[in-house]
Amino acid sequence: MRAHRGPLRRALAVLLLTAALQATPATAAGAADREHDVITWGASADRMGDGAADRGYRLVVRTSVGGSDLRIRLSNAFGDRPLTFGSVHAGIRASGAELVRGSNRRLTFDGARSVTVPAGATVWSDPLPGRWAAALDLVVSLHTPDAAGPATGHWMALQTSYTGPGDHTAEESGAHWTETTGSWFYLDAVSVRTGSATGAVVALGDSITDGWQSTTDLDRRWPDYLARRLLRADTAVKGVANEGISGNKVLADGAGQSALGRLQRDVLSQPGVRTVFLFEGVNDIKAHTGVTAEDIVAGYRAIIERAHAAQKCVVGATVGPFKGWPEWDPAAESVRQEVNRFIRTSGEFDAVTDFDRILRSPYDPERMLPFLDGGDHLHPNDKGMQAMADAVDLTRLDCAGGPPDTGSRA
Repeated sequence: MRAHRGPLRRALAVLLLTAALQATPATAAGAADREHDVITWGASADRMGDGAADRGYRLVVRTSVGGSDLRIRLSNAFGDRPLTFGSVHAGIRASGAELVRGSNRRLTFDGARSVTVPAGATVWSDPLPGRWAAALDLVVSLHTPDAAGPATGHWMALQTSYTGPGDHTAEESGAHWTETTGSWFYLDAVSVRTGSATGAVVALGDSITDGWQSTTDLDRRWPDYLARRLLRADTAVKGVANEGISGNKVLADGAGQSALGRLQRDVLSQPGVRTVFLFEGVNDIKAHTGVTAEDIVAGYRAIIERAHAAQKCVVGATVGPFKGWPEWDPAAESVRQEVNRFIRTSGEFDAVTDFDRILRSPYDPERMLPFLDGGDHLHPNDKGMQAMADAVDLTRLDCAGGPPDTGSRA
């Protein structure tokens, strides 16, 4: 049986490539006008260590919505000097750092093979023709010939990517990608072109949204489970971008910029976004810095106002239980309960998902249900992540035509 594995694997790779990357059919101008770009993957940007010259990064990401004309966004948001990318390619993963044969293609920027991104800026690539499947292991390979100073990326990817010296971005072999990394560097968004009725939801959150305590390399964060539900559902919202940062707060910088500070870059600037899913607040509460429920509510209101001004809906999620976490105490619990009352009853969100109700124990509502607990009494395990995603009313994510009547609930 072992002798047949090589031909079988090659055949499967050809089928994958054919399905995921077929030539874009010719369309009339009218049909093209009815399409737009939609984010299919995203990761919030943060300050990393210093960038390395003559370094390659082979980054593995999972798409949510399929479409044509793939584009990527490179970020130098936290850099203190211009950053040059000498070569950037996109392909489809076969296994490890190896790509499906024939899938790896060069990306350009205003027609050029390299691009220099100013400090504090981002840049989108030119569209890469072809069809790109949903739920695809996309691989973006990039090379930084002279990087120095603070790098921009996402620390807690919970996904193995690859790195190594030199420019091997054009190679489909994984032979030169001998080092691994658990972070994404410089890449913060991927979009595809699809029908104008199709939209995306962005999850704005902290470590629970980022996926801490979910299984690495298996895409078991709650937004991943949500993406799988949307893929099967009869709904216009198909794209999901995970803009969680471990330790993030609504009001204060620290583990990344605050939700208020990064809202424009990480959420509102992304293409095709229809809905903002706001699930933050526990880090503000448990830090015991004197932040009150009224302070957090004011932060929520500022996010709602800015999102509505950008014609986005906002779904609010209640803050989950965390009794047993070292920073829990009755005072923090009182703030959590007051914040959750606002989320549930104020009518200021366009819809509400009650994660607290899903996660809490019926025997001790201040504590997470042990079956769903990742072990630290704050972060859900894989089962908890799935339960959260299953609690989202998919129909309340479809906000075509602007924010709906705020009297509704998810």
